[in-house]
Amino acid sequence: MLDWTQPKLAEVANLSVPTVRRMESERGPSASTPANVDAVRRALEEAGVIFLASGMSSNGGAGVRLKK
Repeated sequence: MLDWTQPKLAEVANLSVPTVRRMESERGPSASTPANVDAVRRALEEAGVIFLASGMSSNGGAGVRLKK
């Protein structure tokens, strides 16, 4: 969506690359702390990503979108 590498996401979220790698592993965000998950979410939102809960869009379903 943003075409970011792990090092780019780590830089923008002010996290280490190994932390981002752990978060992208099979264990997912549970492999990290809530503060790190929030840092990634903030970085993505500041780059224009919108997180949608179920029912928040006309198409239903949870997901992500880019701001127009």
